[in-house]
Amino acid sequence: MNQQLSAAPQPTSSAPAATGDSPSVVLAVPPAPPAEAAALLRAALARHTDVSDVAADLATGTPGFTLVDSRSTAAWDQGHVPGAVHLPTASVPALAGRLLDPARPVVTYCWGPGCDGATRAALALAEQGFRVKEMLGGFEYWVREGFPYDTADGPRTSAPDPLTAPLRAADDCGC
Repeated sequence: MNQQLSAAPQPTSSAPAATGDSPSVVLAVPPAPPAEAAALLRAALARHTDVSDVAADLATGTPGFTLVDSRSTAAWDQGHVPGAVHLPTASVPALAGRLLDPARPVVTYCWGPGCDGATRAALALAEQGFRVKEMLGGFEYWVREGFPYDTADGPRTSAPDPLTAPLRAADDCGC
């Protein structure tokens, strides 16, 4: 059955219009005051890190954290970050205390941005007293950015995806 959708009601706001007479959709809810925004953004950075930063720290050989892959054994065998500890989310309560040092921060990852497995693993670890962050982008973005990974059949590397990473290793995204 084909239904015609009507336009969604536009939110009202005292925010200034971007141009002309039409109100800004972006500014329909005004930005937070700077101090509030800074606190929220600082809190986000305390909980998240990205693939490139994890790769840079791992390359030093002494990253200061333990990287945890929270996916299944089949997913781990398909590919995982070299040096990661395999700890599926469902096993965190039973195995975290044996596999992880509680004094060392933990960074969790799962498949990618469409999966909340790293969040569930990070929650389970935090509830056991671990300091945790999630690696944004997960294994998907690790591979898409061209970083090496291990599989059950041996190490692999894919070419960087130009939509996610600079194509030349010498280039830096600047962020």
